[in-house]
Amino acid sequence: MSWWEAVVLGVVQGLTEFLPISSSAHLRIVGALFGWDDPGAAFTAIIQIGTELAVLLYFARDIARIIAAWASSLVHRERRSEPDARMGWLIIIGSIPIIVLGLALQDAIETTFRDLRIVATALVVFSVVLYVADRIGSQRRQLEDLTVGHGLVFGLAQALALVPGVSRSGGTITAGRFLGYERAAAARYSFLLAVPAVLGSGCYQAYQALSGQVAGPAVQWGPTLLASVISFAVGLAVISWLLRYLSRGSFTPFVVYRIVVGVLVLVLVGTGALPAT
Repeated sequence: MSWWEAVVLGVVQGLTEFLPISSSAHLRIVGALFGWDDPGAAFTAIIQIGTELAVLLYFARDIARIIAAWASSLVHRERRSEPDARMGWLIIIGSIPIIVLGLALQDAIETTFRDLRIVATALVVFSVVLYVADRIGSQRRQLEDLTVGHGLVFGLAQALALVPGVSRSGGTITAGRFLGYERAAAARYSFLLAVPAVLGSGCYQAYQALSGQVAGPAVQWGPTLLASVISFAVGLAVISWLLRYLSRGSFTPFVVYRIVVGVLVLVLVGTGALPAT
């Protein structure tokens, strides 16, 4: 991987991680369009650490408060009903599905799921699901209304993002809209829920790369670290913009964009202009 590729992919990761359009799909598609080799699932997971560090910075006060309340609830049972302590437990519960499925499906994630036909199909199909959820979902619930059951539903939706094209934020936000959460509330929980899953996945893939156990392309650390830094800076700006946008806007523009990109990729692969794998 060249330094130029790292710059481009870092910008792409930062722009797309928090939007419901699938960052992993865009990293795969952009690389294919430029004729670059597939950067691989390990590279994708590691540079996502950059965007999750942006989440940690943006929500630093919230996260510190949640961790403190959750830790206190381990000792003082009466504190478990407090909103911040409950949020800590709900983030843990919501992270279970993606951890279990991520380990069980690791080989497919690194190979089969990266087929551009699967990526493009996921972009189109889940854009329709997002559109329906955003249209029929009410906007009466806030994060204070989260329950254990809802946390698991959010977690299962996040796990769908193991398939590039689904979108981690898109999946969780879609679940939230079906459950009646406001757009901004669903997005906020989506960001917080992603922290342990993405950091865990990135650190695990970094360990695998350092120990030479990566199934896909080898990780080139210089370009990978550069891409991570760029994704952090761009992602921080995108978080701020998206939360402001969702206070007044819908997901329709993202739905249209996903369908256009998905159909275009299917056409390019079908005509032989792009290799599927």
